[in-house]
Amino acid sequence: MSAQTEVDSSREPADAAPGPHVPGPHVIVFANEKGGTGKSTSAVHVAVALASQGYRVAGIDLDPRQRTFYRYLENRTETARRRNVELPMPAFDVFTGDTLGELEQMVAAMSDGVDYLIADTPGRDDRFARHMATQAHTLVTPMNDSFVDFDLVGQVDPDTFKVRKLSFYAELIWEARKSRAKADGVSIDWVLMRNRLQHIEARNMRRVGAALTELAKRVGFRVLPGLGERVVYRELFPSGLTLLDKGLLGELGVSHIAARQELREMVAGLQLPRPRDTHAAARRDDALAEAV
Repeated sequence: MSAQTEVDSSREPADAAPGPHVPGPHVIVFANEKGGTGKSTSAVHVAVALASQGYRVAGIDLDPRQRTFYRYLENRTETARRRNVELPMPAFDVFTGDTLGELEQMVAAMSDGVDYLIADTPGRDDRFARHMATQAHTLVTPMNDSFVDFDLVGQVDPDTFKVRKLSFYAELIWEARKSRAKADGVSIDWVLMRNRLQHIEARNMRRVGAALTELAKRVGFRVLPGLGERVVYRELFPSGLTLLDKGLLGELGVSHIAARQELREMVAGLQLPRPRDTHAAARRDDALAEAV
């Protein structure tokens, strides 16, 4: 790991209580059938944050048309080559196959020897995305902080803003979680990530928050503050850098420092279990020692 990437040892996946041991990597799937929610940006930042802590990480982009996740990391690879620096880098690829069998083959190949496998899915209804959602240990659904995006998971009364019923996507995930628990005893941790939060408290923000809290009690997901509405996230895409790449971003302003803090809190809030591989722990300790 390069010392140019900041590691925050106080906000690491190890802070979470470890869950039951499962063979293979911990699978994190970013899924939302609506585009424009910061899904790929969140997935990249989580992948790089975990890699920067010394974990072995692999990522699959399931959107062969947009390829935002793949292109971000491709840009990162080119920046490392051009500047002649080492950057924490997950292995990454894009799925271009036509069958679930081909997807399972790629998942098996990318899972070999890694601690975390991250899948970034398209912002539309997609059978491969639905399949990956059923394979997740942690399922992250980023959403913008509005009732337009809330409609993906629930419908509200137009006068009281109380939740009237679940939407199709919430029912889909509910059934997937039940099937997974019955099949192999794994409980999918479903996280609703509130992205693009405004930095000024507003009535709409409070209403969306209240509706999410109400629905979370009924459906069983967790609500997590995600990435704010900041230009810096879009500016970093061409270089493939993240807010953790200390020393490569130039002088940071107050907004950049605040954005980096919200990224740390978002990764910590996912409560990812620490891999039980002692070699992974040793690599992580070496990475932390190098960064100090």
